[in-house]
Formats: sequence, structure tokens, C-alpha cells
Amino acid sequence: MSARAEPEAASLRSGAGGALALHATGASLLAVTMLAALAIGPVALDPIAAWRAASDDPAHIILVGARAPRILLAALVGGALGVGGASLQALLRNPLACPHVLGISGGAALLGIVAMIATPLASASALLGGQAALMLVPAAAFAGGLVTAALVQEVAAATGRVSPYTLLLTGVVFNAFAAAVITFINTLADFYRSSGILSWVVGTVTVRGGAWTVVAAATLAAGLVLLLASARDLNALALGDEGAASLGVDVDRTRRHVYLAVALLVAGAVPVSGMIGFVGLIVPHVVRLAVGSDQRRVLPGSLWGGAVFLVAADTVARSVLGATELPVGVITALSGGPFFLYLLRRQGRRALAGEA
Repeated sequence: MSARAEPEAASLRSGAGGALALHATGASLLAVTMLAALAIGPVALDPIAAWRAASDDPAHIILVGARAPRILLAALVGGALGVGGASLQALLRNPLACPHVLGISGGAALLGIVAMIATPLASASALLGGQAALMLVPAAAFAGGLVTAALVQEVAAATGRVSPYTLLLTGVVFNAFAAAVITFINTLADFYRSSGILSWVVGTVTVRGGAWTVVAAATLAAGLVLLLASARDLNALALGDEGAASLGVDVDRTRRHVYLAVALLVAGAVPVSGMIGFVGLIVPHVVRLAVGSDQRRVLPGSLWGGAVFLVAADTVARSVLGATELPVGVITALSGGPFFLYLLRRQGRRALAGEA
């Protein structure tokens, strides 16, 4: 091996070892969180004893039929939102970017709800997981997320330069518009559809059947593959579009891949969780404090971190008031609202310092 190749090989080995340690730490933390979530709830359980109990035992029914599927779904949704937020923050070089703040979740929810209402078989059974809506709703949510991402970017770029504040304002305005349209649709819907729409608006992890969970997992896997393939290019984008292009990065293609991946992630998450906010905002910042700014570490770290965060938040939501369950979106908003204001204020100070 040449003298030049030896440091590169050592760097690769070091990177592989670091990635392995990151995945091992993330998986261990998620396993501990999920195990604790299995035990905590309005009815306290011993997960091992409940698993071994007879199939008609109430503890076994609660564990297998309700709690475990919901925890798995929360982990999938949290991972999707975490890695989606990390990729958007890197792509746009905006620490305030995430699928919820930029309106992507709102657009996905809006078209998903329209598809659910418009489906000929969108009766109560279809709303709760019927096969007729199985692929139509995620497909509509995917289209809504993708169109919204492109629309917000185009509107924000109308002045010729996309600033973090312009992008943020555009996303907030579109979110308000989407929420207004969803509220209007909700007033026209019957009781069963209205209940489902309300759960989407506030953000609630809802187990709609094994097929929906498979769809969520598949879209998470597809989006994650696209994002990990773009990790090096996202690192280069830290230098700006011109700097990245000078390094051979196709900026437009990277932008398309990231928007496509985030739309896939949101399309899988929204039909089973609604518009859960702030997961994609909080988690990437915490991960970067722990592992640095290399997207090859930030993206998988945000995947594990988002899963841990949402499983913990959902456990609090279904346990803190006993038999009365809070929407998990309330917990994430209470956690993320102050954090968002802190980031906004810090970003404003940096902008003022740059102008000075």
C-alpha cells in the first residue's frame, strides 16, 4: 500500500468504526426506551410476563394488541421525521427547517385527507384502515408533500435569493392555509371522518393495521436510502451552492433527491400520525451536538434520535393523565415551541452580527 493510500484507508476504517458505534448506541437507547414504554401506561405491565401470558389474558392483549404496535409505529414515524428534518436543515442551510415548519407535513396531510374523503369506499371501515385507502392515501400524501416542498421553495425564491426568514415565513403561511382548508373539510365531514381528520390535525399515533405499518416502514426505508446516498453532497452544500458545484456536486439533482426523500418520509408518517411537529426540528440539533456536523453521522443519528424522542413523547402522552390520553402532537409542541423560539432568536442575532 502506498504512503498516500494508508491515511485514506485508516480514515475509512475509523469512519466505519464510528458508524458502527453510532448505530449500536442508537439501537441500544431505542431498545431501552421501547422496553420502558411497554411497561408504562394507564395499566402498568411487566412486558416479559405479559408476553408469556395466555393469549386471552388482558395483559397479553394490551401488550400485543395495542401497546407494542403503537410503540413500533411511533419509532418509525419519529425516525422519519428526525432524518427528514436533518436533511432539510443541511440542504437549505437553515437551522429552523423541518417538514412541519416548512409546510410539507401540512401539504401531505391536506391531500391525504382529500384522498380519504374522495375514496368511493371511504366509509368508517376504510378510514380506519380499509384496503381501498391503503395505497391511495399515502400516494396522495406523497404528492402533497412533494408539491408543497417545490412550491414553498419557488415562492421563497421569487425575490431572487432564498433567505432563511423568507423560507420560514412561506412555510408558516402555507401551513396556516393548509390548516384552514383541513378545518373547512372537517366541518363538512360526518362524525367518523371528522374524528379521523381531527387526529391528523393535532398529531396522534394511530395503529390502523399491519398493512399501514408496512407502508410506513417501506417509505422510511426508501427515503433513508435516498438521503444516505446524498450525505456527501449535503456536506458539500455547507459551502453554499457555488462552493458545492465547484467540488463537482450537482446541486439541482441533490435538491430533487432530498425533496423526493422527505416527501416519501412524510407520506409514510402522516397517514398514521398526522401532523406531528418539532421532532425534525429538535432532534437534528441535539444529534449534531453529540456527533458533529458530518451528514454521514447526523442522518443516521437523527433516525435513531427521532425514534427515541417520539416513543418517549407518545409514552408521556398516553400515560401522564391516566386513562385520558393526550395527542402526542401536544407533547412535541410543548417541547419544541420554546426550542424553536430559542433557535429563531439565535439566528436573528447572527444575522444582525453579519450585517454589522
